[in-house]
Amino acid sequence: MANNNKRDNNQKMSLEEAGRKGGKTTARNHDQEFFEEIGKKGGEERARQSENNNS
Repeated sequence: MANNNKRDNNQKMSLEEAGRKGGKTTARNHDQEFFEEIGKKGGEERARQSENNNS
């Protein structure tokens, strides 16, 4: 099986690599409270969307 994570210097970054890089940077720059807050906001928004779809 080919390893799709490896790339030549001429290839663009994969979405997987970009997501990992962004996640690591975010984790380095923010504390646990930040992640708790965005998780709560995301959960509230998802619940709101679910309520609207069930109406």
